Amino acid sequence: MTLAIVLAAVAAVLLLFLVLTFNRLVRLRNETKTGWANIDVQLRRRFDLVPNLVETVKAYADHERETFDSVTQARAAAQRASGPAAAAQADTILGGALNRLLAVSEAYPQLRASENFLALQQELADIEDKLAAARRYYNQTVYRYNTVLQSFPAVIVARALRFHEREFFETDTRDAPAVSLAQP
Repeated sequence: MTLAIVLAAVAAVLLLFLVLTFNRLVRLRNETKTGWANIDVQLRRRFDLVPNLVETVKAYADHERETFDSVTQARAAAQRASGPAAAAQADTILGGALNRLLAVSEAYPQLRASENFLALQQELADIEDKLAAARRYYNQTVYRYNTVLQSFPAVIVARALRFHEREFFETDTRDAPAVSLAQP
C-alpha cells in the first residue's frame, strides 16, 4: 500500500511537471509568435506609410513650387505687358497668383516645406523606433523560449513534444531605410 502511494505521488509530481512545462513552452512559443506579429505590423506600417508620406510631401512641395513659379511667371508677364488690356490681363493673373501665395502664407506663416520634411523624418524615426522595440521584444522572447527549450529537464519534454527553437531577428543593415524625394 505504501509503495502504491509513493508511486502515485511520483506519477502525480511527474504529471504536474509535464503539464507545467508544456504550458510554459506553449506560452513562450505564443509570445514569440506575438513578437513576430509585432515586427510584421511595424514592417507593414513602414511599407505602407513611407511611400504615402513621401508622396504627400512631394505633392506639397510641388504645390508650393507651383505657387511660387506662378507668382514669378505672373510678375514677369506683368512687367512685359504693353498696353492697358495686356497689363490688366497680366495683373489679373498676378493677383490670382498672389492670392494663392497669400493663402499659402496664411496657412503656413513660415516656409513649411522644411517642416514637412522634418515631419516626414519624425514619422520615419517613429516607425524605426517602434520596429526596433518590436525586434527587441521578439528577440527577448525568443531568448527565453530557446533557453527553456535547451534547459534540463524541460529539454526532455520539448524534444518529446517536438518544440523547435526559434530564430532571432537580425538585420544586415543598421541604418534607417533611405528615402528619396527626387523626381524620377
